[in-house]
Amino acid sequence: MKGHKVVALLNDPHPPFELACAAEVFGVTWPDLPQYYEFVICTYKPGPVKNTLGHSLLVEEGLNALRTADTIVIPGWEPVGSTVEREVLEELRAAHRRGARIASICNGAFVLAQAGLLDGRRATTHWLRTALLAARFPEIAVEADVLFIDHGDVISSAGSGAGIDMCLHLVRKDHGASYAAQIARHMVLPPHREGSQLQYAVREIPAGERADDSLAQLLDWAVSRLDARLTLESMADHAGVSSRTLARRFTEQLGISPGQWLLAQRLDAARTLLEQTDLPVEVIATRVGLSSALNLRRRFRTAFGTTPGAYRRTFAPPPVPVSA
Repeated sequence: MKGHKVVALLNDPHPPFELACAAEVFGVTWPDLPQYYEFVICTYKPGPVKNTLGHSLLVEEGLNALRTADTIVIPGWEPVGSTVEREVLEELRAAHRRGARIASICNGAFVLAQAGLLDGRRATTHWLRTALLAARFPEIAVEADVLFIDHGDVISSAGSGAGIDMCLHLVRKDHGASYAAQIARHMVLPPHREGSQLQYAVREIPAGERADDSLAQLLDWAVSRLDARLTLESMADHAGVSSRTLARRFTEQLGISPGQWLLAQRLDAARTLLEQTDLPVEVIATRVGLSSALNLRRRFRTAFGTTPGAYRRTFAPPPVPVSA
């Protein structure tokens, strides 16, 4: 069922982990999942391409591969901020003009910037390099505290692990939340992180608070009872802390408030039910704790720019034909 061609564009040297982020999401064939993507690696001059560890990868495809790509991923670029070959930039611009989706991981944002694809737009990169990106390209609104920024045609993400979040986000847009979640489970990853979450948090541990006070158990508990009335107070009571302490931990560890996190989980659960069941929207709204179809529709449109009905028509599996 391959059809969507994803091409990773490498430089010499290339960061191996960032390439692996894209390859694992788009290139691995899982035995129990349909394979919707064809994954290709290319480079400016085909041949051995060293990675930043000193090992070489034989890349047989040149820039011609970009001309038939549906999605182009730039998985980092070393040296940081180095001048990109004119032919590479021209191919990226041409791919963008014909409608290819172009995404960067980590320092790959500098390539998008040199191609002019981020002019007048918001963008991000690894937090250590955001100041450099902003200084070199003042026409870009650089954001240092997000995981990724999606403009539809151009997407930029922060360092390393955020590249996985971005790639799964693109899969979610292409084939729905359930399919992306299955890939994440195969990769042994936690539930997806929204692009607006913080890249990192510099945290001072208050006196008397353990450094390993994680939200993981509370999050699992809350996700298992989304149909219940969950409040900041009830969640704090379950965690055995004050509401103020819990709110602070959400901000420090996730970069969002408890209310924002809870709404995101409810909407994600609604997406899965819309994809996998034929339950009425009113029933789905109750099951995910959004009380009414009207509330679900309003929240859904705000978050995803579409209605639950339209989303279901896009991502629900086709009906199984009944044999005569």
